Amino acid sequence: MSNETEKKEDNSEDGISLIDLFAIIWHQKIMIIAITVAGAIGAVVFSVISLALPPESSPLPNLYTPKALMLIENRSAGSGLSSMMGNMGGLAAMAGIRMPAGSSYSELAIFLTGTNTFLDAVVDEFNLIEKHKIQKSPRTSSRRALKNKLKATVSEKSSILTISFTDINPVFARDVVNFCTNLLAKRFDDLGFDKHQIEKENLEINIESTFEEIIRLEEETRRLEHSVSTAGYYGRIPVITMDLNRIQMELTAKRQVYTQLKVQYELLLVEMASEKPIFQILEMAEVPDQKSAPGRGMICIIVTLAAAFFAVFMAFVLNFIGNIRKDPEIMAKLRGINVN
Repeated sequence: MSNETEKKEDNSEDGISLIDLFAIIWHQKIMIIAITVAGAIGAVVFSVISLALPPESSPLPNLYTPKALMLIENRSAGSGLSSMMGNMGGLAAMAGIRMPAGSSYSELAIFLTGTNTFLDAVVDEFNLIEKHKIQKSPRTSSRRALKNKLKATVSEKSSILTISFTDINPVFARDVVNFCTNLLAKRFDDLGFDKHQIEKENLEINIESTFEEIIRLEEETRRLEHSVSTAGYYGRIPVITMDLNRIQMELTAKRQVYTQLKVQYELLLVEMASEKPIFQILEMAEVPDQKSAPGRGMICIIVTLAAAFFAVFMAFVLNFIGNIRKDPEIMAKLRGINVN
């Protein structure tokens, strides 16, 4: 019986404590509602003002984030990329860029977007130091500011590289993303990972130079043939004939070389058509017509809830202070009086 009585007393105490908590909230309901409504109105007014002001002076401007998409073909990279990534590992650590174990072109692409050379090229192209009026440590500060807005991510499933840039000006953000995309494509070309592309360019140069040499030799042949038929050069006909034979031999050899180069070029095109390029731009950035941030509605909800929690907390604090003032013993201790 005693145990059941104790349980009933505990339950009654729990019930009373919950009722007391509700009573405190109900007693301070006007204050709680007032603070909550004030927080909600303040958040709405702040959002409306931030939306009405120009983006340059708004405390909460609209932000736009255009994106460009690239396909990175992570086929077997060979020892060349592996050694390069190994050498870059130390530089990446110093730059604060994390490069996962295992070499891939996707990791290299992300690494390149964080290098000082890449960032400085973007800063200089758009004159960001003067645009943002950076006075102290202009290079370091401009790189840091650009890193905070420029993002490069890769989808592990699709190997799609996404470059994005966030700014209050959607046109400017689009231009930055497209410049970074073209710059990254150029860096990949300069590194020479696509051997087929390098071979294709070399063949095109050789074909063009060989063709120009053939044209020159054909013109020289016509000139010598015309000289042979000219009466004024009758005494030099044997010499001209020897030169003509020599040039015709060179012309024949050049034509054979040209034919072989064209065959190699056509075969290379067929081989390149059957393989995907390492770096391929899928979609350039466009001017976004919808903001990416901030979510003013969510901000208003969060501020309203925070104001409500703060009001409830203040209700309990005021109740606690009121209880202390009603207790003579505690008040005497606070005044430093010894009641004993």
